[in-house]
Amino acid sequence: MKRLAAAMLLTLPAAATASDCDRAGCNLATLKPVFAQLEAARARTPGTRPVHIVQIGDSHTAGDVLTGAWRDLLQARYGSGGRGVLAPGRPWEGYITRGVTVSMSSGWRVAATFGKGSENAAVPLGLSSYSLTSLQPGATIGLTTDVPAMDFDRVVLCAIADANAATLDVHVGRIDQRITLDAPVPTPRCTTIRSGGAQASVTITAGDRPATITSLAVFRDLGGMALSNLGVIGAQLRHFARTDDAVIAEELRAYAPDLIVLAFGTNEGFSPRFDPRVYEATLRGQIDRLRTLAPGVPLLLLGAPDALTRNQALRTNAEGTVVGCPDPGSPPLFAPPALDAVRGIQRKVARQLGIAFWDWQAAMGGPCAARGWTDAVPPLMRPDHVHFRWPGGQALAARLQANLDAAMSE
Repeated sequence: MKRLAAAMLLTLPAAATASDCDRAGCNLATLKPVFAQLEAARARTPGTRPVHIVQIGDSHTAGDVLTGAWRDLLQARYGSGGRGVLAPGRPWEGYITRGVTVSMSSGWRVAATFGKGSENAAVPLGLSSYSLTSLQPGATIGLTTDVPAMDFDRVVLCAIADANAATLDVHVGRIDQRITLDAPVPTPRCTTIRSGGAQASVTITAGDRPATITSLAVFRDLGGMALSNLGVIGAQLRHFARTDDAVIAEELRAYAPDLIVLAFGTNEGFSPRFDPRVYEATLRGQIDRLRTLAPGVPLLLLGAPDALTRNQALRTNAEGTVVGCPDPGSPPLFAPPALDAVRGIQRKVARQLGIAFWDWQAAMGGPCAARGWTDAVPPLMRPDHVHFRWPGGQALAARLQANLDAAMSE
């Protein structure tokens, strides 16, 4: 059927059992400690850190559609703990910062793990996969909340200290604090500033020597929860491997996530050539790395969503059957075989390593679901059959949370 009512797509699928990696989710019961913390966070006790979820991924994460809708859902239930961690400034054109408005003056150089700025990736990078280095005195970045629910009383600024002894001036509320980044060798350093009351804006100004900022975060220490979305458009998990262990370890110490979500796979599935052995080694390696750098923090692996293409060159990007989807267009829509290979490896690794896994494609309805989501009224996906619109993010967040709720009640 060409036009499918959005309401039909919002019917929630049955939740998977905790051990069944062939359905929508598995090992979800490993996240019970996180949900126990969320229930305690409902009390909204002053001075209590929010429960913090960090999602790291590709353009789905960068666009903050699933994550933004999930943030809204969880904060409506448990209370807002602020916007969380963001890449510093505006590292690319069209950068989306739902809930807050971020500004950046001229006079900064961007470094990134992938895409624009990747030629500067010799600069150590952390969880956001981006950094800014000031090129002129007085260069600024700023953040202003869009709604009172995003107001904050704790600012965390992570930067690189070195022998250059650069300075950053932070202005938040009535507080003006100078941070001196002095160390004999390059050293990641996160500084926390507490304002003593709810604030709506923060400004950071570079001094007369180059300073490198790796991330910025704003939280409200009143219980509740915060969900940070740290994504890079076009990135694969192997690009996240280019980040620096020391920077990530310092940021994890400062940001104290209670759950880390890994959400890569679409770009691997759309690669011209996909090597399953290399991908599996990368996935296992990055899971092991995060477990080492964040011991005891639960992990949730999101399987790649259903996505389709008309690019005939991708019909042979991996071994396996090409799944064609009924479609009046020409060339016809199909799923690249590498995409299914990615999901299979993700399921296997999650099962073997005992980490939580959510099958994004199954939650959408299975193979070829992307066509129905694109044709829905209102549309849930964009015409590329890959990226999601806001109503689609809301549908996905509801399905993800329904699966998690069911696992928590078992």
